[in-house]
Amino acid sequence: MFEKLRNKWKVGPLQLALILCTFAIGGSLTGFLGKRIMPLFGIEAPWLYIPVYIIVITLIWPLMVLVISIPFGQFRFFAGYLKKMGQRMGFMKPPKSS
Repeated sequence: MFEKLRNKWKVGPLQLALILCTFAIGGSLTGFLGKRIMPLFGIEAPWLYIPVYIIVITLIWPLMVLVISIPFGQFRFFAGYLKKMGQRMGFMKPPKSS
């Protein structure tokens, strides 16, 4: 599995480890901040809390991953990764091919 990721992302073993650490810490920090932010909305009904929480963490995650990528030296990788993700989801226009 790790070899497939290395080949897909064209990175070495150390960079792969740094990328995986960035994903793990960024995701954990996202969950932590999401739980801290949710009380500000004052939502008590579980049927509303869960969808709002999912939206909140979906919006926080890219920012957290970018912030965490800076000390790990992986900002360039994650900026490109998020750009590709945005293009696939239709939030950004794909680059023009010549």
